[in-house]
This record gives sequence, structure tokens and C-alpha cells, in this order.
Amino acid sequence: MGYLFIFFSLVCFVLLCQSVSSSFVHHLCSPSEASALLQFNQFFEISPPGRCYKASFPKTISWNESTDCCTWEGVTCDMLTGYVIGLDLSCSFLRGTIHPNSSLFQLYHLQSLNLARNDFNWSSFPNDIGRLRNLKYLNLRECDFSGSIPDSIGNLTQMRQLDFGDNHFTGHIPSTISKLKQLILLDLWSNSLGGEIPDIFSNFQVLADLVLSNNRFTGSFPPSILSLTCLQRLDLSSNSLSGPLPSRHLEQLHFYNLNSLDLKFNFLQGPLPSSICKMSSLSFLDLSHNYFTDSVPHCLGNMDSLFVLDLRSNSFRGSLPTLCSRTTSHLRTIVLNGNQFEGPVPMSLLNCNSLEILDVGNNSINGTFPTWLGSLQQLQVLILKSNKFYGPISACQTEFCFPMLRILDVSRNEFNGSLLPQVFRNFRAMIKLDDTNKGTIKYMEPHLDVNIRYIDSVKLVIKGQDIDLERITTIMTVIDLSSNHFDGVIPKALKDLSSLWLLNLSHNDLRGDIPTELGQMNTLEALDLSWNWLTGKIPRELTRLEFLAVFNLSQNVLVGPIPQGSQFNTFSNDSYGGNLDLCGPPLSKKCGMSDASHVPQPLESEEEDDESYFASGFTWESVVIGYSCGLVVGTVMFKSSKPKWFLEGIIPLKNRRRKKRGLR
Repeated sequence: MGYLFIFFSLVCFVLLCQSVSSSFVHHLCSPSEASALLQFNQFFEISPPGRCYKASFPKTISWNESTDCCTWEGVTCDMLTGYVIGLDLSCSFLRGTIHPNSSLFQLYHLQSLNLARNDFNWSSFPNDIGRLRNLKYLNLRECDFSGSIPDSIGNLTQMRQLDFGDNHFTGHIPSTISKLKQLILLDLWSNSLGGEIPDIFSNFQVLADLVLSNNRFTGSFPPSILSLTCLQRLDLSSNSLSGPLPSRHLEQLHFYNLNSLDLKFNFLQGPLPSSICKMSSLSFLDLSHNYFTDSVPHCLGNMDSLFVLDLRSNSFRGSLPTLCSRTTSHLRTIVLNGNQFEGPVPMSLLNCNSLEILDVGNNSINGTFPTWLGSLQQLQVLILKSNKFYGPISACQTEFCFPMLRILDVSRNEFNGSLLPQVFRNFRAMIKLDDTNKGTIKYMEPHLDVNIRYIDSVKLVIKGQDIDLERITTIMTVIDLSSNHFDGVIPKALKDLSSLWLLNLSHNDLRGDIPTELGQMNTLEALDLSWNWLTGKIPRELTRLEFLAVFNLSQNVLVGPIPQGSQFNTFSNDSYGGNLDLCGPPLSKKCGMSDASHVPQPLESEEEDDESYFASGFTWESVVIGYSCGLVVGTVMFKSSKPKWFLEGIIPLKNRRRKKRGLR
């Protein structure tokens, strides 16, 4: 009897285990939705990755009808109902077309759809998207969609985030989009949308991010945007918007939450209203490349939260704004290049303790060299070029002066006097103290919100040719003192700047020999000493500069043979033009061959010294800018080829110093 009880107990246990096991085979996912997903996937092929991260992988490979679709990569289900509520196929290497009758639009419970960074082959996005009325999140960024944005987008009244950035959409913004009253983010960046921006934004009372940049929008600034009291980011850059900012509305604005305003590359004009200072949370302000006029409101100096200020390439005039008027300022980047500012550099900048980039080039600013800026311990880029500065560059009186400075451009001013060795010894960031130049290259960039697009970069203008370095590496070091009136000798202390990449001392009145110590600057890639009064022989030590790609000694009074070997074998006649007593390759004049008709080069009079003018060679214009277009150059510049930015022909010595500096 006991054995019989045990036998029946075992049978019951086995049956119970089978029952439990069969319960695990049951799929949470709805069979119809699993079928819809598999059918949707059949219209795509897996293409090689082109725009995704290294960790990306084709998620649909894991899809199998024998498994629960709620366990598939990229699929999220409601754990109570089993309905598919989320589909994330971003960076899944998909290539194909979404057809109007696609089974994707049978996922009626879908709340989140992310198809970003796949290749939909310039196809149109179907109007059937309006059937997914529960959608709250739709991301089609970088999908190669084209055509119009579907009008049915207005059916998605639950939508919170809508991202159609970096596609090929054309036409207008559909007016039906005004029905999306719960929208928090609207991003249409980098499409081909045109026409006037519809004045429909009064309905978006919770909208925080509005990005319409890099399109073809025309017309004036939409006044209804100013009614968005919750707005945190507004980006209308790179369009064709024109006219003034609506000052009447600006006086009433309540952008107390706005932290980023980007209007660069438009045709906006008129004065900048002082009411902009009401944006007390603003950390990023880029109004560059417009036609704004008049003076800049000095109340900008009271905006403690401002981190980046870029007003370059406008027609602002008057004195420079008294930025950092409070000691609590957080300004890190100030770019005022290419305006009509005048007067001195304001002493209020002493309060900019976080300042890393100061660019006031191409204005009419005057005064002596602002040595006092050396107390800014974080300053890395200082651009004073093409202004009316004068006098000598004096040495600092403090021990730590310009300790982080890596890019200094004071070209095309009226500076004079000798180049003091003490000045260059302060530039500790240009001295290679350790192996920080090795390993992963890092770039200068402001620590802004992850969605704000602003990149520090350098523009080099070489004989009228713009070369944009899209990003500034943290090891890029430049000194440009060209087109001034510096005299005396080249200081030997330059040899200590052993990490210097670019050195331009051209178009000055420097005399004496070229220091042999310059041969110790083993990272130098560009050296321009042209249009001075340098004498003696070219030091053979310069052949040690293995990375030298740009070299110009033209229009001096150098003599003797040109050193041979290494990079010197790559330089053309243009590097030596105007030095009539040089000989040897690449010049046709052979050494040791006397020319009875040749008269040795005299040193010209001081009167003619004052008439020198840069007519050849290259000038480095290091201009800091915040936009992401241009030529990207990595750790090695100008290595593949040497551009022809030198003289087209050799100018006779007697004519080389006839043009006035005033023509600069």
C-alpha cells in the first residue's frame, strides 16, 4: 500500500512538472504583433554599417518566430498585456523602404519608435504613420528619408518627442503639427525644408527644445516662438531668416528657462535688444554671421550663467561690452571677431576666471598689448589680429603668466620693439614637459548640454586661401607675430617652445642671424621668417626639423649655400626668393660660381623699412569659430602635400619694400 502511494505521488509530480514546463513555453507577445514584426523585417537587408557606433549590431538577427518577440533585441512589451509598446531599431544596419501598407503600422499600441541611423534609400515616409495614435516618441534621425513630412503627423496628439533631423525632407512644415500640444522636443535639423516658418508655436506650451537649423527657411523671426515660456533650447541657425528680431515681443518675453540661443548664419539685422539680458539662465549665445548693428548691450556682462558668447562676423560697433563685470562669471569662450568694435580691451575681463578662448580679431580695437590677461590661468587661445594695437609686447611681472596659452595671434597690428625672451619663457603650455603629446588626441570643446552643437576650431588664411581646422586639438600650438614692426634679433629662447607647431615672424624688421637653436624645435611644421632683414647663412641645424612642411625665408639678406637633406629637399625656389646671395639647390645659382655683374645686397635705409608690406609668403590667421563645417585635420597637418601659397615669381629686391603698411 505504501509503494502504491509513492507510485501515484511520482506520477502526479511528473504531470505537475509538465504543466509548469508548458506554461513557460507560452509567449507573452501577441502572435499577431510578432507576425507583424517579422513581416516588417522581410523588406530590409543588412547593409554594412556606415554611420553608427562601433558597438552597434543588426538587432533583427535575433528575431525568430520560435521565441517570444518580447525577448527580441529592440522590442519592448507591456508586461501585463504583452502588447509591443517600444521598437528601437536604431543603428541596426537596415537598408530598404517602408511601404505605405507596411505591417509596422499594425502595431497600434506602439508608444516609442526609433529607426535612427538606418538607410531608407531616400524613400518617402508613409502617411500611415498617423495610424499609430499612441506614439509618444518618434526618432527618424539620419535615415535618408526624403519627400514631405506627412500631414498625418498631426494625428499623433500624444507625441512628446519628434526628431526628423539629418534627412532630406523638403517642402514646408505641415500646419497639422500644431495639434501636437504635448510636444517637448521638435528637431528638424539638417533637411531641405523651406518657406517661412509657420507661426504655429503658441500651442506648444510645454515645448523645451526647438531645432530648425540647417534648412532653407526664409522670412522673419516667428513672433509666436517668443510665447514658449518653457523653451530651453532654440536653434534656428543656418537658414535665410531676415529682418530684425521682434523687439516689441522681446520686451515681453519670458525666456527665463532658455539656456541656448543659436541664430548664426542668417540674414538677421538691426540692433540687439537689451531685453535679451532677461534670459537669466542663458549659457550659450551664438549670433555669429548675421548683420546685427549698433552697440552690444552692456548688460550682457551681468549674465553670470553665460558660458559661450559668439558674436563674430556682424556689424556691431562701439566699445567692447564689459563682459564678466561680476566675479561670478562663467564665460569660457568669447568670440567677437569681424565686427567694428573700437577702444581698449575692457579690464572687466580680469573677472573671467574660466576664460579659455578670447578672439577679438578683425576689429578696430586699440591700446597696448594687454599683458594683464596673463593672470587668466585658463586662457589657451588669444586672438588680437588685425586691429590697431601698438607698442612693445612687455613681459609679465608675475611668475605664472599665460601658463596655458597655446595659440597666440597678434598679426597685422602696429606692435613694435624687440621680442623679449622673457615673454616666450612664460608660455609653459608650449613647452613639452612630458609625453602628453602621445596617445589619444583630445579636442578643445565647451562642456555644454549634450544637445548643443558648438565646436572650437581654428581658421588658417594662407595667401587668401581659407583652411578650416574643424577642431582644435589640445596639443595645437601657434605663434603668429607677422605684419608688425618688431625689430632686433630673433630670440634664442624660442627653442624652449619645443612643442610649437607653427611659427610666423614674417613681415617685420627683424635683423641678425637665424638662431641655430631653432633646430631644436622638433615638432615645428611651419616656419615663416620672410620679409625681414635677416643676414648670414641658413643654419644647417634646421635640417633636423623632420616635420617641417611649410618653410619661407624669402625676401631677406641671407647668403651662402642652402642646406640639403631631410625636409629641405622638398622646398622650392619660392622658399628662398629675394635672397640674391643664396646658392645651391633648388636655386639655379651654383655655389662657388662668381657673377661679375652681381652687386652684393645692401641693407636698405630705415625710411624704406617703414614701407614694408606683406606681398608674398603666408600669413596664419588663427580665428576661433563655433560651427561644425570645414576641413578636419588631425594630428598631422600639411603632410600629404605642400600647397602653393608662395610667390608666383621673385620680386626684385629694389621694389620689395615699396608698398605702404597702411594698405594692410
